[in-house]
Amino acid sequence: MHVQYSLSPLAGRRGITTVHDISFLVGPEWFRAKDRALMSVTVPASVRRAAKVITVSETSRAEIEQLIPAGRGKTVAIPNACPPWIETVDPATARARVAAELGLSAPYLLTVGTRWPRKNMRLAVDAASGLAPALPHRLIVTGKAGWGDQELGPRGLASGYVDNALLSCLYSAADLYLAPSRHEGFGIPVLEAFRCGCPVLSSAGGALPEVVADAGVVEPSWEAADWARRIESLVGDPGTLADLRQRGWARERRFTWEEAARLTLDAYEGVMA
Repeated sequence: MHVQYSLSPLAGRRGITTVHDISFLVGPEWFRAKDRALMSVTVPASVRRAAKVITVSETSRAEIEQLIPAGRGKTVAIPNACPPWIETVDPATARARVAAELGLSAPYLLTVGTRWPRKNMRLAVDAASGLAPALPHRLIVTGKAGWGDQELGPRGLASGYVDNALLSCLYSAADLYLAPSRHEGFGIPVLEAFRCGCPVLSSAGGALPEVVADAGVVEPSWEAADWARRIESLVGDPGTLADLRQRGWARERRFTWEEAARLTLDAYEGVMA
C-alpha cells in the first residue's frame, strides 16, 4: 500500500508513505492551527508505521530524519520532475497570448502558487513595489487566493487560476520567475520556469537551492529591498539572463519522471523483499 502522508494502520508491514515535506514542523507559524494540529499527529504516526518513506529531495529527507526520528534509515529521496503539460512557447506568441488573456503588454515578473503564508508572496509583492520607477515591470501572481495576506501592491496583477496553455505562455514570456517561498520540499514551478526558458530568482527556503543549483540565482536575504536590487540587476543584464536560460534548460532535463518511476519501483521491491 502506497499513500501520500496518512498511512492506515491496516497497511501492515508493507506500507509506504510519500511525505513531500514537513514544513508544518519546520515553520508551524505558516499554518492554521487546525491544519498544523492534524498533520502533527497523522504524519509522524504514518512515518513510524511505514516500512519506507519516500520524499522528494535530499533537503526534505534530512528534515524528516531530524524532526521525526522514526524515519531514520528508511527515508529515501526521489525527486520530482516537470509536468509534461508545461511546454516552451515562442516568446512572441506567448506575449500575444498574455496580452489577449490578461490585457498586459508590459514586461513582467511572474510568481506561481497559492497565496498563503508559507509561499511568502508578500516578499515578491514588496520587492516589485520597491523597483525603480523607471522600470516598467509588473508582477503577475498566478494561482489560488488561499488565505492570509492578499495585497498585491501597485505593480501586482492577480491572474487567478489559469489553464496549462496560458501558464506555459506566462513562463515563456516572463523576464524573471520569482520563487520567494519560505520553505519547499521540492519546488516544481522552478522546473516549469526552466523548461520555458524563464530565468529564476529563488529564496533559500527549504529544497529550493537544491533544485535551482547553479541554474538560477538564490537570494539569501528575506528583505524586499535586497530582492528589488537583485531584480533590477538581473533584468538590466541581458547577458546574464541569456546564460541563466541555457543553464535552466540543461538543469530541467536532469529531472525525469522515468527516473522517479525507477526509484519508486526500487523502493517497492525493497519493501517486498
